[in-house]
Amino acid sequence: MSPTERLTRDAALLGVNLAPADAARLLALLDELERWNRSYNLTAIESREEMVTHHLLDSLSVSPDLTGTRIADVGTGAGFPGLPLAIANPERQFTLIDGNGKKVRFVAHAARTLELSNVKALHARAEDLVAEAPFDTITARALAPLPELVALLAPISGPRTRVLAMKGRWPEEEVAKLPAPWRLSGSRRIEVPGLGAERCVLTLSMG
Repeated sequence: MSPTERLTRDAALLGVNLAPADAARLLALLDELERWNRSYNLTAIESREEMVTHHLLDSLSVSPDLTGTRIADVGTGAGFPGLPLAIANPERQFTLIDGNGKKVRFVAHAARTLELSNVKALHARAEDLVAEAPFDTITARALAPLPELVALLAPISGPRTRVLAMKGRWPEEEVAKLPAPWRLSGSRRIEVPGLGAERCVLTLSMG
């Protein structure tokens, strides 16, 4: 089985149907990441197989949970989960936000190289942003404990915003400390093919 076929198969297990061209583009993203990582140390993960599971598949796992058309990925780092989600959801617009300049430069480079017209890279801290309008969905992968996370995201959130908090183990204490008006409006456990670690996604909303 080719790498493209394997990625397509594993993505389908997560509820994501990839066209062959999208799977090829996702693997091309890893090519760019590996190349930049030699100079800029963007990720501690160096094994190609682990990059597929930890970066591509882990990112794609929340694709079924996206709502609306304007998506923000806060603390995107080298573009995860934002870049794989943008490849899998070309009809949506993604703003990838991070305070690390070299990682944002990589995100912008990858978006240009892969011709992702639906990606905007933004070098900023979320708490300092002034959004034109609240985002429909905000993704955050292991960025901060939930009470701190919703405080960080307040400037770009609104009553209809859905925050997808990607976590490992179920964060029971964090959920209990969510401040009003935020609440847990949905959750599910995720089994990422080949990952061998606990994963869950929590959907947070104000209403």
